[in-house]
Amino acid sequence: MQILALNPALNFVCIDVANGYSEHFVQFVAKAREAWPTKTICAGNVVTGEMCEELILSGADIVKVGIGPGSVCTTRVKTGVGYPQLSAVIECADAAHGLGGMIVSDGGCTMPGDVAKAFGGGADFVMLGGMLAGHEESGGSVVEENGEKFMLFYGMSSESAMNRHVGGVAKYRAAEGKTVKLPLRGPVGNTARDILGGLRSACTYVGASRLKELTKRTTFIRVQEQENRIFNNL
Repeated sequence: MQILALNPALNFVCIDVANGYSEHFVQFVAKAREAWPTKTICAGNVVTGEMCEELILSGADIVKVGIGPGSVCTTRVKTGVGYPQLSAVIECADAAHGLGGMIVSDGGCTMPGDVAKAFGGGADFVMLGGMLAGHEESGGSVVEENGEKFMLFYGMSSESAMNRHVGGVAKYRAAEGKTVKLPLRGPVGNTARDILGGLRSACTYVGASRLKELTKRTTFIRVQEQENRIFNNL
């Protein structure tokens, strides 16, 4: 609240916790809505329609969806807790749109086609982390090993993040993220162009004139593999 008091022009508030399934969190969202009746409030993360509805009824305009799908997140293997991302998106989108709310799909994308599937599942927005990491604009620390430069990329529940932001990992908990070294990938514009190109092509394949139409034109079929990999090792 102090930050918003100093910057009254800010119109977007994101209330971000790893686990949105708590009464305290719901109450916090309600208090935020009471304090800022005209600002756009995004809250999460959750993965079920019921909790998505609860947050929207408490005052959130947008709900952030995803527990454990991130490229540097280890929550699912450390805790056994998680939810398939596409299933979460489909269920939460249905719940949110029924109340006039929106959702953000947070995590799980490894290629442009995954972004298209998230929109096809009903997401209004798609967050990307790993796909945009390692670029010149990413802002990560650069290290050098054997004459080659790498950029450090870490999850926000990793030991690296907690050492940097909260003074270390608390004795009662475990880190739920990892730190990776990524080869430098150049300007992010090239990757953004690839993602946007994939999205545009996806729209033409299914007959959607805009992103919001993707979910109306999409049917999902479970497959074992989606790519012919005969030449992948060459």
